[in-house]
Amino acid sequence: MSKKTKKHWGGFSLKPRREVPEGLWMRCPACEHMLYKSAVEQNMNICPGCSHHFRIEAATRIKYLADEGSFQEVLSDLATDDPLSFRFRGTTYKQRLKDDEKKCGAKEAMLIGKAFIKGRGVILGVMEPNFLMGSMGFVVGEKLCAAVDKAMEGNLPLVVVSCSGGARMHEGVVSLGQMAKTSAALAKYDEAGGLFISVLADPTTGGVTASFAMLGDCIIAEPGALIGFAGRRTIAETIKVELPEDFQTAEFMLEHGFVDMIVHRKELRSEIARLIDYCKK
Repeated sequence: MSKKTKKHWGGFSLKPRREVPEGLWMRCPACEHMLYKSAVEQNMNICPGCSHHFRIEAATRIKYLADEGSFQEVLSDLATDDPLSFRFRGTTYKQRLKDDEKKCGAKEAMLIGKAFIKGRGVILGVMEPNFLMGSMGFVVGEKLCAAVDKAMEGNLPLVVVSCSGGARMHEGVVSLGQMAKTSAALAKYDEAGGLFISVLADPTTGGVTASFAMLGDCIIAEPGALIGFAGRRTIAETIKVELPEDFQTAEFMLEHGFVDMIVHRKELRSEIARLIDYCKK
């Protein structure tokens, strides 16, 4: 009986290995599953497994909210200055502005304009998280106030989507002043009988939370959004208590009465249209 001959190993192949193209896959930070990027994008940038809502740029947000082709942007060329000649970690504020404009295609951290949401006319403001973390400086405050003025002029509802790291440190007190300015503008809008729908995306923090984001007649949050003023660690060390695991999440804020509802991204257009109709605006 002959012995079985072993299969000959031909050594390592010298043929070039077929590499997986970069950018095809992404990891969900919530469930940690690897996801096909195009599948996530087709699902409105929501994880198909756990429904984690990914952060999205302002242009994509507008595409999801506004009726196709209806958004008419205003003040698109309004850009900030450098009032403090600010330098940070080896670069200048002016250079950071240029870099972020090149990265995300926006001149500032907020886009405003007139739009239609399911046929309802609105003034829409959307924050751009990729521009200096969606922080509020002079221009963001000016744009928000301009949006309020246009809503009053046209007797239209105002819808603002916040996604921000807070007031912009690069502009110091100039930035902090926008908290009072935007709040005063919204108080005037409220006296005129306007409807302000505030949508809180992940994250909504700092001076934006402490001003216009929490002044809506109806405050809507996306699932799982981080919402708060000071950071979790700062609060824990200040009051010396152990905070709940879900502290500062949209669900925690809803339970404690700080937001009115949590709405899935796929249902947001319909919910905003329903609120406009309910308020007869």
